[in-house]
Amino acid sequence: MIKQAETKIKQIRELKNFTQEYVAQKLGLSTRAYSKIETGETQLTINRLNEISAIMGVPPMEVLGFDDKQVFNNCKQDGYIGINHINLPEKLIQQYEETIQSLKEQIQLLKLLQGK
Repeated sequence: MIKQAETKIKQIRELKNFTQEYVAQKLGLSTRAYSKIETGETQLTINRLNEISAIMGVPPMEVLGFDDKQVFNNCKQDGYIGINHINLPEKLIQQYEETIQSLKEQIQLLKLLQGK
């Protein structure tokens, strides 16, 4: 049995802003049946893990190795609860910025083509 996988699945689902209903529908299950997976009432199989991983867009090994402390580092300082987000590598940020710029240019081109 995979330990704490159900908790990790729930955390990833919530981070992805997916409802239990959405995931259950994609799996062809009732919401209650899916809920039992997240609560550990139903044993998680490798096949079901693969299906859930595909829906969430996260490889199965990343689901099993998911650590919410690496995503959000909650800390309490002087009565203030802050959230420190993971810093993205500079190269990844640059790739995102280039992609955004390219998409903006494509949008402008499409607007011009529609105007004619």
